Amino acid sequence: MGGRRWHAVILAGLLWPEAAVRADAFPERVVSMNVCTDQLAMLVARPRQLLSVSYLARDAGTSAMVEEAGAYVVNHGLAEEIFLMKPDLVLAGTYSTRTTVSLLRRLGFRVEEFEPETSFEAVRANITRMGSLLGNPERATALVAGMDAEIAALETTGTPRLRTALTFANSYTSGSGTLVSEVVRHAGLVNIAETFGIAGVARLPLELLVLADPELMAGGRPGVEGPALAEQNFAHPAYRALAAATAEAPLENRLTVCGGPFTLEAARVLQDAARRAKGPAP
Repeated sequence: MGGRRWHAVILAGLLWPEAAVRADAFPERVVSMNVCTDQLAMLVARPRQLLSVSYLARDAGTSAMVEEAGAYVVNHGLAEEIFLMKPDLVLAGTYSTRTTVSLLRRLGFRVEEFEPETSFEAVRANITRMGSLLGNPERATALVAGMDAEIAALETTGTPRLRTALTFANSYTSGSGTLVSEVVRHAGLVNIAETFGIAGVARLPLELLVLADPELMAGGRPGVEGPALAEQNFAHPAYRALAAATAEAPLENRLTVCGGPFTLEAARVLQDAARRAKGPAP
């Protein structure tokens, strides 16, 4: 096993000298294959340092930085296409294609994986780590400071503490330990999923949603063309009656799929909806 691994590393070095492991080198050819690392890298990278981002970075339903992504070559997370780019650093998520990550490492490429953010503390940590990996810690520090200042401003804004229901396709909601729930909390609202003791992403039965009598409903609807089983919960008469009698806030997936300074826009959306529903807090 060990011999095979070193043969792969030697082969990579013979074919592409730049591709061999260079843990102590300043990365000059960076490729990202995950939509969340795409956005962190675009925020932190120096000019011409980032070569390629994943195709999802240009998907307006998933990425908050679609316009910025237009400046980069896209990849589809395939080992062969990334190999030909000769990167000295590959960025991936812990749920990125495992076959690609494994093969790239066997070929001697340096691959750094990032955990999905479940809190703003995790967002800070990932931004800081990205700044360190790309040799641009000053930029990362400035981004974190700006994010912290905005969080402080959000928390001092007079917003009524409305009972808020997060409703997504297939009747899913987000409870404690999720980035979306942190967004609700920083907006000054109360996530009903947490009051029910729901942790992580889980289904919220329609009966429980109706009994909770939320004052604000927020969620992301995929907006797929044609009928979709995933959206049946939105079409149920009980849901439609509740939605018609309750203030709503559009919460776009692109703002919360990944963590970054842009995630705070979701908190502003919730605050604006709460103020429209009840007026400013006393």
